[in-house]
Amino acid sequence: MMQKRQKEKEHILLKTLGMLGGGKGLLGLSAVFAIISSLGMLAAPAIIGLGIDDMFRGDRNFHKLFSLIAVLMAVYGVSVLFQWLLGAVTNRISYFTAQRLRRDLFRKLAMLPLSFFDRNAHGDTVSRFVNDVDAISDGLLQGLALALSGVVTIVGAVFFMLALNAPMTVVVVAFAPLSVWLARFIGRNSQKYFRDQANIVGKMNGYAEEIIEGRREMKAFRLEEPALKQFSDMNQQLYGVGIKAQFYASLTNPGTRVVNNIAYTVVGVAASILAISGHLSIGGISSFLIFSTMFAKPFSDITNIMNYIQTATAGARRIFHVLELQDETPDAPDAPKPNARSEVVFSHVRFAYNPERPLIKDLDLTIPYGRSVAIVGRTGAGKTTLVNLLMRFYDVDDGAVKLGGTDIRTFARDDLRRCFGMVLQDTWLFSGTIWENIAYSKPEATDEEVVAAAKEAGAHDFIVRLPDGYQTHISDMGEDLSQGQKQLLTIARVMLADPPMFILDEATSSIDTRTELRVQRAMEALTKGRTSFVIAHRLSTVQGADLILVMEDGDIVETGTHDSLLQKNGAYANLYSSRLETI
Repeated sequence: MMQKRQKEKEHILLKTLGMLGGGKGLLGLSAVFAIISSLGMLAAPAIIGLGIDDMFRGDRNFHKLFSLIAVLMAVYGVSVLFQWLLGAVTNRISYFTAQRLRRDLFRKLAMLPLSFFDRNAHGDTVSRFVNDVDAISDGLLQGLALALSGVVTIVGAVFFMLALNAPMTVVVVAFAPLSVWLARFIGRNSQKYFRDQANIVGKMNGYAEEIIEGRREMKAFRLEEPALKQFSDMNQQLYGVGIKAQFYASLTNPGTRVVNNIAYTVVGVAASILAISGHLSIGGISSFLIFSTMFAKPFSDITNIMNYIQTATAGARRIFHVLELQDETPDAPDAPKPNARSEVVFSHVRFAYNPERPLIKDLDLTIPYGRSVAIVGRTGAGKTTLVNLLMRFYDVDDGAVKLGGTDIRTFARDDLRRCFGMVLQDTWLFSGTIWENIAYSKPEATDEEVVAAAKEAGAHDFIVRLPDGYQTHISDMGEDLSQGQKQLLTIARVMLADPPMFILDEATSSIDTRTELRVQRAMEALTKGRTSFVIAHRLSTVQGADLILVMEDGDIVETGTHDSLLQKNGAYANLYSSRLETI
């Protein structure tokens, strides 16, 4: 199991490195800057050793000493400059990578089936965009610079130490595998906590979004304390996991330092013996000790590098999980164009959201073009499912939905959905002006067309009373508007699109009775001679439909007009009677 997780981690790291922003050019440039910067730092101890030896030989040549100091300052200056350039390049790589990941993730979300959004909390998805991408960005920004400089420093330090004394170099290098093993051992054990940390952050974001969106309901039911307790429990869980992740990751630094200090002590003793026997100068000892410290530093930095890598890997795992999900079945390049002004047929349709719980078992239904069809039934009867299948938000498991005698799965989704105008009970507005929200369905619309659509929907009167009329800016939640006003805007949006067919899913549920009657008259005029599907719990809104479908448990149990269904005294009559009793 441990080996499998290690391979998975390495696989994720390789994929992340494969997506580095800026490509091989910037990565090569950063390697060059790391080499020059590290070589400058490595040259400094050699210069210091020369200066010390000159002083101990008794030359007292201060002119030469000052020259060495000037060279040393120049070397440090060059090293610092290229260290800054390395940081700038890795910064660019980091943010290019973050930009690319967010772009690919957003593009992927557009290609995923609707079932992904139904099964995953929106806040968790947002967390992948923000927290997880930032974790990768920070990991690359810090880890990449440390790793590049560390590799060059280790190789260079070994070269200089070999030039000074090969046996002592062997002693220093012999301790390196112990440091690496220690870092890898701790890293493997801390990875689980970093992975849990990323998952809990996603869940917390999802829960916070739910609470913010449902804050009115939370306050109405006096659930502030339970909500706070649940959030506090999740926050405490995150705290515990985060503490463990950081604790185990932080063990690497003191562990490697202990190993490095033992190596430093051994080198110091050996160097002293060599100096006493005349095999190594005082300046050589000084240089060698500095080189051994520089050699050991990257292994001490493994703590930070491993920390960044663990966090970045945990975030990358969640992002690549989404990027590797199966897309919607792609549209055929030569897909035919749908004939929107034709009959709709459900032919032996079978469908289930959960394979273990079939919803629609064998649906046969033919709807001629131009008919107004009302779909009624108790909650969970499968009314909205028909719309989901018709719009291809979900595809049927068996059978076919046909438009004009052609299976709708042969059409391009964009072409199919262009045939329908859809108004849902849950209104969706975005941050922008009233005009932009109405014109969303037809961006090229003129001002006159937008105003005409708003008048037809009954929204014009309240719009002109707003501070800036149609240019009034609203938030994505539409906080300044009532639920009814928001629903009128979505109706105006569909009226502006003027599609061949309409789907109205509780479209007037949040509108007062007087406005509802006015909107209904406008919708009747607009849908006259066109196919319309109306889902409603208020049976008063469907009495004029050409055909009423009564659904129970995914099956159509009755069909007919309002009067004919009442005469049957069946499921529709019972539903109608229960509504009257409620009233």
